[in-house]
Amino acid sequence: MSASGGTKAIVAALGANLAIAVAKFVAFAFSGSSSMLAEGVHSIADSGNQGLLLLGGKKAKREATAEHPFGYGRERYIYGFLVSIVLFTIGGVFALYEGWEKIQHPHELEHWYWPVGVLVFAIVAESFSFSTAIKESNTLRGEQSWTQFVRRAKAPELPVVLLEDLGALVGLILALAGVCLTLITGDALWDGIGTMCIGVLLVLIALVLAAETKSLLLGEAAGADDVAKIREAIVDGDTVTRVIHMRTLHLGPEELLVAAKIAVQHDDTATEVAESINAAEDRIRAAVPIARVIYLEPDIYSAETAASGSPVPGA
Repeated sequence: MSASGGTKAIVAALGANLAIAVAKFVAFAFSGSSSMLAEGVHSIADSGNQGLLLLGGKKAKREATAEHPFGYGRERYIYGFLVSIVLFTIGGVFALYEGWEKIQHPHELEHWYWPVGVLVFAIVAESFSFSTAIKESNTLRGEQSWTQFVRRAKAPELPVVLLEDLGALVGLILALAGVCLTLITGDALWDGIGTMCIGVLLVLIALVLAAETKSLLLGEAAGADDVAKIREAIVDGDTVTRVIHMRTLHLGPEELLVAAKIAVQHDDTATEVAESINAAEDRIRAAVPIARVIYLEPDIYSAETAASGSPVPGA
């Protein structure tokens, strides 16, 4: 669900950004507005970002190999991190540079109706893209707040598109404010200030994206709900009596590794232990379908040893 939803949001954002980029550059050519130039570069950067996300999603579907036995699911995290770098360098830094240049060397805004018209069109188009991202995210967000969703989402595409679209909408409003203030006051300084504000906004969004995708690249555990489901599924109270310890790791947004040491009956035969492990794996996959790589190690649990604080033998 998350993959298809993410792809739909990415495609909507890509189409909107390409159309907007062309319109912004045309407006810049006629008006000389630095805000329009910065916004045009911003839209080109966003289009490249969506292309990177689509490429990462395609590469992540490759089959596992001997060299990469756990597959390529983390490609999506890598390309999500690249997006934050592109947004920072191309979008944010360029806007800061262009805004500073305009403040240092202001010039009169020509054919004001071009930037105003294009900005209004861009706000409408970005609103459509943003609403698509919100709609697709709501199917996964559940009862989480938007901040929690961005921080906890294991699939990077939707948070990236959400933040990009939010940044684009706020940036467009800043650009429109800069152009309008320039027209009202006759001072082109406001156009440069609007451009600088766009640059600061993009840098901040890029830093948030970098921090979140870095965490995913380092390797995040399953969410608390999935961990609880896995623990409950492992223990059947008969052949498997408890989970001694467990680790989970996302190999990709929709692929989870589970490694656990489980307590079995001390008088079980090897065949019974093997059957209990197989049954526990089936229960885990039924409870959490994305748990695709599972390693369960049987052991004998000693309540006395655990109570004394000593490590369980073999732990």
